[in-house]
Amino acid sequence: MSDLQKCTESVKVIKEAILRSQYRATSLANREQLSLYYGIGKYVSENSRNGFWGKGAIETISQQLQKELPGLRGFSAANIKFMRQFYETWCNDLKSLTVVSEIGENKSLTTVSEIDTQLLMLIANPNKENFDFISFWGLGFTHHMIIVRKTNSLAERLFYIREAAVNKWSKEVLSARIEDDLFNHQGEIANNFIQKIPDARQSLKAIGMFKDEYLLDFINVEELAERDKEDIDERVIEQEIIHNIKKFILTFGRDFAFVGNQYKLEVYGIEHFPDLIFFNRELNALVVIELKKGVFKSSYLGQLCTYLRIVDDQMRKPHENPSIGIVLCKNAHKKYVEYVIQDYDKPLGVATYKTSDEMPEKLKQALPDMEELKKLL
Repeated sequence: MSDLQKCTESVKVIKEAILRSQYRATSLANREQLSLYYGIGKYVSENSRNGFWGKGAIETISQQLQKELPGLRGFSAANIKFMRQFYETWCNDLKSLTVVSEIGENKSLTTVSEIDTQLLMLIANPNKENFDFISFWGLGFTHHMIIVRKTNSLAERLFYIREAAVNKWSKEVLSARIEDDLFNHQGEIANNFIQKIPDARQSLKAIGMFKDEYLLDFINVEELAERDKEDIDERVIEQEIIHNIKKFILTFGRDFAFVGNQYKLEVYGIEHFPDLIFFNRELNALVVIELKKGVFKSSYLGQLCTYLRIVDDQMRKPHENPSIGIVLCKNAHKKYVEYVIQDYDKPLGVATYKTSDEMPEKLKQALPDMEELKKLL
């Protein structure tokens, strides 16, 4: 190994150590802050909800705190109410907070212990699988409050906590994904994976990997070339995806690597060109995506099956799982898709997509602008 290679390897090792340390430091800081805010929320809830405090007490407390601790941030009246909401949302699931020291007969909120992670694991997941408390601690309070305020169930909260932490979503992206109702679209793709993927664990992974609808918010048909909407075909959408491939992969999910577009496959002199080919590390399989601009047609599945047959013969490595095909179209009748897809012998799924011009105005406003997206990427 040359000196340059040794230096490069050393930089990689040190860089990884620094990033791990930074992540741990952030998680510890978030952990302390969340525990503190949870404890304050508990204290405020118990005293304000039962009438012990008079009207306007929270505002008065906030003002007094600002006077006694000049420069204190994050303790406005609105934020203290958020802490109360945070506690009241989680209190049935996190029952391990220990309050505080005692002075004489009066209890004062002077220190707050951390939320007990073991109890969190047991309560938050009735299936007794390990709850991802690392993600819980990894998110800041602002992210937690967005999730608390915009979701309705524990399952939703846990889902968005995990996704926001794993994908490192900004608060704007998190808000947009909740508005997009990602939770209710996750794992609902019309498919034949259970029947056509022999390994049960692999088939369940595949079902969980794909959504039934994708929001391609980086594509705005109204701004594409000066042509009528009717003239926007799959190739135009495909080119927009290629130009924004990082954003597409972030939208599509974790562990996707781009292989190519209009990938040339040839059998007996006949050429085929699948629109998009990815490799998914989690599934250990190639994923072939066919883009369609209109309503789903059953003939699309036959075309995709042909592509998968050739991809498995010519591209798939011996250690890889059979390739998976996804039709991505504008509209699809899910029951009809589920009815016709069962007779095909390859793992297939059908999902739909929306572009920016079709998004509700409220959701458009929630999304970051292009400069913000560049920073995120």
